[in-house]
Amino acid sequence: MKLHSLKPSIGATQSKKRSGRGHGSGLGRTAGRGEKGYHARSGSKNRSWFEGGQMPIHRRLPKRGFSNSLFRKTYQVVNLQAINELGLETVDAQILHEKGLVRSALQPIKILGDGNIESSVKVTASCFSKSAKEKIEQAGGSIEVQ
Repeated sequence: MKLHSLKPSIGATQSKKRSGRGHGSGLGRTAGRGEKGYHARSGSKNRSWFEGGQMPIHRRLPKRGFSNSLFRKTYQVVNLQAINELGLETVDAQILHEKGLVRSALQPIKILGDGNIESSVKVTASCFSKSAKEKIEQAGGSIEVQ
């Protein structure tokens, strides 16, 4: 048996219907498009959001709320517990990125005060929470805002 001699068993496959090729084909005359209407004409498209001319759902529903996406500041957050586990003397955006605590060293980072810090650490970040600032300074460390 060779690859070129293989073929499907009898009745396993059917040839596709050729639309618009005479009434004997089963899809003659209107070619499966029906009698009249938008979809019987050429150039008709089936758009998923079109609802047959009725007022679409996105216009029927009321607008709610406010989106400040243009001026929103998003921070990558890091807790003190994670910084403490690193066991380093200086921590900045590049180090946090290398250790896998933040996705990008270029986007702003906020240090939050969850957990405790035992050693004095110099932390450089975009923003600090009040509790994180207090805990770092109590441990003898320093903060630097970028």
